Amino acid sequence: MVDNLLWYDAPARLWTDALPLGNGRLGAMVFGDPTSERLQINESTFWAGGPYQPVNRDAYGHLERVRELIFAGRYAEAEALSESHLMARPIKQMSYQPIGDLSINFMRRQAVTGYRRTLDLDSAIATTSYVADGITFFREAFISPVDGVLVLRLSADQPRAIHCRIVLDSPQQGGLLEQDAEHLSFSGIGKSESGFAAALRFAFGIRAINKGGRLSCSDGTISAEGVDELLILLDAATSFRRYDDVSGDPEHIIAERLSKASLRNPETMRRDHIAEHRRLFRSFAIDLGATAAASQPTDRRIAGFADGGDPALAALYVQFGRYLMIASSRPGTQPANLQGIWNDETDPPWGSKYTANINLQMNYWLPAPANLPDCIEPLVEMVEELAESGREMAEVHYRARGWVMHHNTDLWRATGPIDGAKWGLWPTGGAWLVAQVLDLSDYMDDADGLHRRLFPAAKGAAEFIFDVLVPLPGTDYLVTNPSLSPENVHPHGASLCAGPAMDSQIIRDFLSSLRPLAITFNDTELVTEIDRTLRRLPPDRIGAAGQLQEWLEDWDLEAPEIHHRHVSHLYGLYPSWQIDMDRTPDLAGAARRSLEIRGDDATGWGIGWRINLWARLRDGDHALDVVKLLISPERTYTNLFDAHPPFQIDGNFGGAAGILEMLVQSRPGEIHLLPALPDAWPRGTVRGLRLRGGLLLDLEWENGRPMKIGLTASRNVGTILRFANRRYTIVLAAGESFAGDGSVLFE
Repeated sequence: MVDNLLWYDAPARLWTDALPLGNGRLGAMVFGDPTSERLQINESTFWAGGPYQPVNRDAYGHLERVRELIFAGRYAEAEALSESHLMARPIKQMSYQPIGDLSINFMRRQAVTGYRRTLDLDSAIATTSYVADGITFFREAFISPVDGVLVLRLSADQPRAIHCRIVLDSPQQGGLLEQDAEHLSFSGIGKSESGFAAALRFAFGIRAINKGGRLSCSDGTISAEGVDELLILLDAATSFRRYDDVSGDPEHIIAERLSKASLRNPETMRRDHIAEHRRLFRSFAIDLGATAAASQPTDRRIAGFADGGDPALAALYVQFGRYLMIASSRPGTQPANLQGIWNDETDPPWGSKYTANINLQMNYWLPAPANLPDCIEPLVEMVEELAESGREMAEVHYRARGWVMHHNTDLWRATGPIDGAKWGLWPTGGAWLVAQVLDLSDYMDDADGLHRRLFPAAKGAAEFIFDVLVPLPGTDYLVTNPSLSPENVHPHGASLCAGPAMDSQIIRDFLSSLRPLAITFNDTELVTEIDRTLRRLPPDRIGAAGQLQEWLEDWDLEAPEIHHRHVSHLYGLYPSWQIDMDRTPDLAGAARRSLEIRGDDATGWGIGWRINLWARLRDGDHALDVVKLLISPERTYTNLFDAHPPFQIDGNFGGAAGILEMLVQSRPGEIHLLPALPDAWPRGTVRGLRLRGGLLLDLEWENGRPMKIGLTASRNVGTILRFANRRYTIVLAAGESFAGDGSVLFE
């Protein structure tokens, strides 16, 4: 079995050295210091502020003037006017917040030998072990998706060896609520932000259970003396119930969960936790081969990956991405934000929000192909909630039907244009999210059920698009105005423009995906509006340098940031299939030229996107070169978190998705095997790769050629199986499987 293990021979010094645990709702970073353990705690619903709706009643009265200025080429004036009148109020959204810390200080300071710190992705358990004064000490931590609590177990190979002090602390307003020899709990209120008072109450607490020795409590500190084994259960909760309801009782919630957990046998809790985690984690496997480098500590493997010779680290990177998805996005929890669920700052970078001009979408590129359909549920629920909260924004700011989301949202499902006009005045974030979840439904076993669920939200997003598109003067085209190409500046010293390439590509994808649903649900008026709009979207354009144009105008080579981290106009190549090597070779060549001009180096998530783009261009060796940029000390912290910098989790998800895209690409009706396989990975296997059409694939390859191929269908499907320029047609009924020998199929 492939070793899905992160391990280190030294404790974490920095937060980005610590190891992440999570059950979708509750998160912890484990440091593993022999003398002073720290577990930093998060809860996915703990955000600043409270329910709010940042509409600007002044906006619509200035919208038409901004449009006129943009069409007249007076971009800087349009941006200044937009900044004054079109932005959300407040102009900042709320930020994700840390709950606090569990600290354990050990009273003896012995010389330590044999130190080892691990995170086993297969069991979702973090361990720390070391020897001091001839005694072997062992710590084990996990966050159970079954019992809902963090379990930390301290033990030693000799009796009465554990002596420590346990405290809770928080950077938030509040104080200790309960303290005795077995219980500590902290209760408080969140952070006010952007003029909104804090509305969320929170609580976190522990239950300490000892074998042998004694526990005592003084001044908010539990002391353990001469203990054989110490079990610490931890939970956190907030008063959040829904984006518009904060009436929950966090103190009662944690008291009840901790009480139930304390009655459970620790071994049973451990067994149930592992079984539930493996239900998801073991649905997929990947092996790219292993070398001696795989035996080194993970931080040294990262440092040496660019030199080649460690394909197993690329496979581990995929599995770590899957682990992070399982740990930060489960049914009933919030979607993974910019940092998943792990954040130790009260003023985190970019608020640790949901940035929907690439980052939120990139978070969810991985779970479908990586066979984690359960993990997509929080994103679907978010879309349904945005369809509610975004209606007032659409009406007040645009006098439009339906709903809108711009480039960010938060726990409170705010949808307005924020931060500044040159970043936030982008009206297609909602359309992109709906296009994405409609595409994700094609991977699912029950695509029709998800379509029925999503149709109301999708129709509302379409109605907004119909109402905000305006004619491009002198043409029959319909374009967005005002908009921008995230988050780039064009040669006229502004970002605002009309009809950037990405907008037309997103709208084309979205409406094309919605059309068959409208037919299924007999909405003939919607079909008519879709057809009328699709005919009038501007096509992609190739510029004088042979590049795919980012704007309607051929501005790319004159733009001040020619190596910009965003590659928004290449949405049509990935994640979309509008630009394709076979069907649109001229546009694919132009996309390649744009990538060459832009360059491969970028921030972490920007590199992750580039891996997928090079994979779609079927250049496996180039894609691997970009993977090496990502898995390097400059872009990957020692704990494998993406170094944006600072930490952003989208690079992990985007990079892992890119590695899978190098191995297999699926589109409706076609499965392309090994389309961008680098020379360095001549043999390998994947098992449980989920494909469009509701298919599961097992694949084994040798010498760069597919050998054993297995397909299982969850619904009736016909598809073309492809390797290089050879094709084989397969038709399967629901529940049927296919097994083939690639050397025969593609001889």
